Amino acid sequence: MSSISELNDKTNEPAMLPPPAQPQKWPAGMLKMDMLISELKIQGRLTLLMAVMNLAWFTKTTITTAFLGRLGELSLAGGALGVTFANVTGFSILNGICGAVETICGQAQAYLSSQSINLPTMLISTSALAIHVPINIVLSKTMGLKGVATAVWITDLVVAVVLAIYVVILENTKGSGWKDGGWWDQSFKDWIRLVKLGASCCLNTCLQWWCYEILVLLTGHFKDAKEAVGVLAIVLNLDYLFFSVMLSLGTCVSTRVSNQLGANQFGSAYRSAMVSLALGFIVGWIGCLLMVVVRGSWAALYTHDKGIIKGVKKIMLFMALAEVFNSPLAVCGGILRGTARPWLGMYANVAGFYFVALPIGVILAFKFHHGLVGLFIGLNVGIVVCLMLDMVFVMRIHWVKEAAKAQTRASEQQVQNVPKHDAEELSTTQANNQV
Repeated sequence: MSSISELNDKTNEPAMLPPPAQPQKWPAGMLKMDMLISELKIQGRLTLLMAVMNLAWFTKTTITTAFLGRLGELSLAGGALGVTFANVTGFSILNGICGAVETICGQAQAYLSSQSINLPTMLISTSALAIHVPINIVLSKTMGLKGVATAVWITDLVVAVVLAIYVVILENTKGSGWKDGGWWDQSFKDWIRLVKLGASCCLNTCLQWWCYEILVLLTGHFKDAKEAVGVLAIVLNLDYLFFSVMLSLGTCVSTRVSNQLGANQFGSAYRSAMVSLALGFIVGWIGCLLMVVVRGSWAALYTHDKGIIKGVKKIMLFMALAEVFNSPLAVCGGILRGTARPWLGMYANVAGFYFVALPIGVILAFKFHHGLVGLFIGLNVGIVVCLMLDMVFVMRIHWVKEAAKAQTRASEQQVQNVPKHDAEELSTTQANNQV
């Protein structure tokens, strides 16, 4: 009887409901081969155009360094320090601020690369490179070192003016023309959000760029400073060319991820990130192999000094190893920018470059007298640490939640950009949809 009563009690108990399904952190079924091939084609087109544009930009630096090398060892070292000062105080800051534009514009409405409009910028950059060479030839012969520096800012000015004209014409052609107002109509909350995101992106980029520039300054304290700085300048110039491809991959994945999250396509955003990450590792190994192949002939393009040529051939091996990790590191940075979390990359850069790379490099270079080799050993170790931290951050991204956050940001902006009575109706509709 007791067993029968126990059975009846269990029968009368309410059925236990299964626990609610948790949203998937990594969307399932998003890495099918046909989807991957389609994403690869899209990223290939975007990356190719941006790579040509960035390659043209960094080739300008390579050409400038070549002209400096022809002026002599002292001009080459002095020019390298001048480029270092410009990178620290200007280019790194501007490049970092542009990272905020990738995120904000990618999830809403953007300019040029964030809208996947890359052909005009590519054509303008390559055209500027075409005028940079003859300007350098003329001014370097007439003004020497000052002429080379003058050629740089003339070329940069031409690019800036032409791009500004194109953006104005594009906006007027679309019929928007900032007719609803511009930056002056934005709320204080929007400005705070922009400043916070811009500061994170800026620091993220600056911390990485500044580490390389600190290496240049440290090289100036060696006994053979002119030769060492010349070697480092020539090696970094080849790295700039490979970095143009890495930067393009990072910008591409940032644009793709932010666009897809803004459209609430979290699965596509995840797929874009994984495809770009795979491309990053492939490009890194290709860059490594190319750098090893050309290491014996690269320095001859800049100088005939045997000491510098020998040093470049030696240091290029360590730089080639860095390329293997630099490329996926750039992609991880793009993914974090696309998810509006660039401060994670900033933490990784602080840990890898400033707590690992520079201390190890300084100890090996000055205490154990390994010179440039010691600095590059420290740099490689720091890059590996940065990549490991960034990979952890990327793998911990909750794509469904990030898509929801992007929708919230876009919805707030949408409400602010419509009349008051329409905004109230839109807010009510969104609340009902969420319910």
